[in-house]
Amino acid sequence: MAEITAALVKELRERTGQGMMECKKALVAADGDIEKAIDDMRASGAIKAAKKAGNIAAEGSIAVKVAADSKSAVIIEVNSQTDFLALQDDFKAFVADSLEKAFAEKLTDAAPLIVSQESAREALVAKCGENVNIRRLTRVEGDVVGAYLHGHRIGVLVVLKGGNAELAKEIAMHVAASNPQFLNPSEVSAEAVEREKGVFLALNEDKIKGKPADIVEKMVAGRIQKFLAEASLVEQPFVKDPEIKVGELAKKAGAEVVSFVRYEVGEGIEKAEVDFAAEVAAQVAATKQ
Repeated sequence: MAEITAALVKELRERTGQGMMECKKALVAADGDIEKAIDDMRASGAIKAAKKAGNIAAEGSIAVKVAADSKSAVIIEVNSQTDFLALQDDFKAFVADSLEKAFAEKLTDAAPLIVSQESAREALVAKCGENVNIRRLTRVEGDVVGAYLHGHRIGVLVVLKGGNAELAKEIAMHVAASNPQFLNPSEVSAEAVEREKGVFLALNEDKIKGKPADIVEKMVAGRIQKFLAEASLVEQPFVKDPEIKVGELAKKAGAEVVSFVRYEVGEGIEKAEVDFAAEVAAQVAATKQ
């Protein structure tokens, strides 16, 4: 028996719009063969057709909720296939309900939320004809928590030690705009530094050629220092006042940035490239047969 992984169940769910348990049962019966599972589901009348593997839900909304005492917060991402659906009331209501449940139940992982919202998700899918998925969830707690939501596509949570919710929100706004990869330079992995070093050397091959090793080393060190500053939140110039770094801004207010979470709709999801001209041509050719 082939292993039925969560990723396999997720893919079948995305392609068919069916519930998790139905998808898992179909995969078990098909010994992990997703195409056979789809054929079996079609043969049984469970579905009429399946979406192509590349036609996945990569649009949607980010939603956040901060506790009244600013000590905790939750951020979630719910995906749809089109941005149009993300702006519709039915989808917004599903997102809002999911967020409230996640917050009330103090969830720290999306899995239990996905299970509890499955019936509501299936009803929405049946009504709108689009795939909808709860993708991820993060809960944070701390001395001071602030949030910023940029439209429905970017959301940020920031945790401070000291300071206040307004400062946390200001820094969250900066994170939304600047998209730092790390909190502090010390958190930047050796792999990330080596990758940046390789990119720098490749891009500056002509400038480096013939230069002494110690000069090249200084050039690389300078680039890495710049990279660490650009990639680290506390070292970035504050967007509202570039004369001061984010870390200094927090320090002046008697605070320290402990952590941040930034969600952007669809990040990390591979979207299918659609050649609309070829698609239309194929449809026209089909009508002539």
